Amino acid sequence: MEKYFIVVPCYNEEEVLPETIKRLGDCLNTLEQRGFASPDSRVLFVNDGSVDRTWETIKDANEHDERMAGLCLDQNRGHQTALTEGLMCARDKRAVSVSIDADLQDDVNAIIDMAEKHAAGAHIVCGVRASRQTDTFLKRNTARAYYKIMQLFGSSLIYDHADFRLMDPEALDRLALYHGDDLFLRGLITRLGYRCETVSYDRAERFAGESKYTLKKMLKLAAKGFTSGKMRPLSVAREPYTHTKELIGL
Repeated sequence: MEKYFIVVPCYNEEEVLPETIKRLGDCLNTLEQRGFASPDSRVLFVNDGSVDRTWETIKDANEHDERMAGLCLDQNRGHQTALTEGLMCARDKRAVSVSIDADLQDDVNAIIDMAEKHAAGAHIVCGVRASRQTDTFLKRNTARAYYKIMQLFGSSLIYDHADFRLMDPEALDRLALYHGDDLFLRGLITRLGYRCETVSYDRAERFAGESKYTLKKMLKLAAKGFTSGKMRPLSVAREPYTHTKELIGL
């Protein structure tokens, strides 16, 4: 069995976190029962400078279940930086990482499918949406246009894949050679040189709270997509915990 870290970036998610904690705890139980995850596996919540009770909720969860770990950033750094910080923590602990957003729109059960493909030899397993029925008309069509434009520019983005993915320690080692904040992770994973597979899942409505991705943030993410193709790996891995203020449960 391998150590698993389910990495969950969080920004003002106090409304949904109790349900997220429950579902991911159940998922960790299943991973252990199925022989994929070792008992020292964790759900790692990364608090990205929240101004509500997100961090307090994470600490309360850790007091009741030591597998609920937390990493608190020094300030709001943005989703991709928060996610990268969590992934580098998983790498530091030599754990298989599974990244998933806190809002429960991604299917938690698909994590078991990812673990199965990893056990069969895949280093990276990406969750791919089966449809965009839960999107608004505007978001659905702008997303399609975005992928088409990125393909014209030679990008190897996986269609309808965001940041719901499994990465093993070897893939995380390669990712660690890319330095800087606010990395466009989905634009880098296909360039790491490791076997990458996909699992299909149905995306749900947000369980609670509101989306943190404003139009401005979506446009910024798109711009990062265009520039990510120019990034080159360095010879020295980045240091973990670059922006970490506090750690619990690790």
